[in-house]
Amino acid sequence: MATAGKPLSQGPPPLREVDPGEHDDGLLAFAPVRPRLFGIAYRMLGSAAEAEDVVQDVWMRWQSTNRNVVENPPAFLATTTTRLCINVAQSAHSRRESYVGTWLPEPVDTSADPGIGAERGEALKLAVLLLLEKLTPTERAAYVLREAFDYSYDQIASILQMEEPNVRQLVSRARKHIEDGRRTSVSSNEQRRFLEAFIAAAQKGDMAGLEGLFAEDVVSYSDGGGLVRAAGVPVTGRKRVATFIAAVSTWCWKGVTLDWVQTNGQASVLIVRDGVPIGLTIDASEQGINEIMWFLRPSKLAAISKTGQKNERRCRDSLWFRCNCVKSTTPIASFGT
Repeated sequence: MATAGKPLSQGPPPLREVDPGEHDDGLLAFAPVRPRLFGIAYRMLGSAAEAEDVVQDVWMRWQSTNRNVVENPPAFLATTTTRLCINVAQSAHSRRESYVGTWLPEPVDTSADPGIGAERGEALKLAVLLLLEKLTPTERAAYVLREAFDYSYDQIASILQMEEPNVRQLVSRARKHIEDGRRTSVSSNEQRRFLEAFIAAAQKGDMAGLEGLFAEDVVSYSDGGGLVRAAGVPVTGRKRVATFIAAVSTWCWKGVTLDWVQTNGQASVLIVRDGVPIGLTIDASEQGINEIMWFLRPSKLAAISKTGQKNERRCRDSLWFRCNCVKSTTPIASFGT
């Protein structure tokens, strides 16, 4: 039985013998399932960059595998991806424990593929990805495979090298954790209307307007990653969040442009000043805006398209810090301080 504390074997699923003379360069089997592999990896890791690295690793392993004897290439590739992600997630957990300030999942552009390779949109919204971080890597894998990709419990048991009843327990615990941790979200259209209203009120410093949009227990997260000055802890509560948003309204929204993008299946905004983007999105329910997420570290926005073109895949955080922060004594990254 697999456990969260030990790396899973990365061995392949069952094989069969075929004609060794058959030619296969591997690409024909790999290319169609690549979006799914990225989707699995991204949901498990919360990082597009790490997900891309895993998919690249899977491709290299696929190239060195005796593909002539693989009975089910998609199953083989999904299994390899999941097991690699569990190992990566175990090491990422220790890195994130030492992360400076609040860690947020890396948003991804979903304008072209709203499901990121999945049958269902579960475990894609940033609020859910944030909750998944609190699960063990094995629980996370079971939940993602079941809820987002509709794998059977038997298939998940094979991938995780566990008994089926134990897999059912993993999925059940993960579901309860997600359900207990968040409210039912409004529709995507309503979410955008909430975000538009939030920006309008924030630009005016309208305290009453902001409080009217917020749920009582609203939380504002700011991810600066230690490279940009940001809140060390989330700001919580309707009054406190409205107060600090209103307090920075005069400086924050002056001289910026707003680029609307679709990330993780919902509306988001890039607040751009002098070519430097800040990401903003919200999660909302019938009670109002539950969560506000500010992405202040430029590399967290590397997977988002801006005005139809991809931002550079690997942003130079240190260069941005030197060129931007030193010329402003009141950076937008002071949100949440």
